[in-house]
Amino acid sequence: MSEIKIYRVIGLALFGHDKFPEWRRFSIEVRALNENHALEYIYSVMGSRHKLKRSNIKILKIEEIRPEEVRSSFIRELSRITGWEIVR
Repeated sequence: MSEIKIYRVIGLALFGHDKFPEWRRFSIEVRALNENHALEYIYSVMGSRHKLKRSNIKILKIEEIRPEEVRSSFIRELSRITGWEIVR
């Protein structure tokens, strides 16, 4: 079974492409099996949350990071989970 890794994806997104287009920088941390899964997740999230097309998202860098380097408390807590147990 593959191990889930943590990736930091840094890029640019074009907001307000109609009247006042503006490229904004973003940095998002995601948990994924590999870089391709992390990239697809970013496209999916940015498209659904901000109604961006893939052509309006430019990925600058994808880097694997250690759990100690994570800024998001949600991702940090998820990385601490080692297993789970069903309690009845």
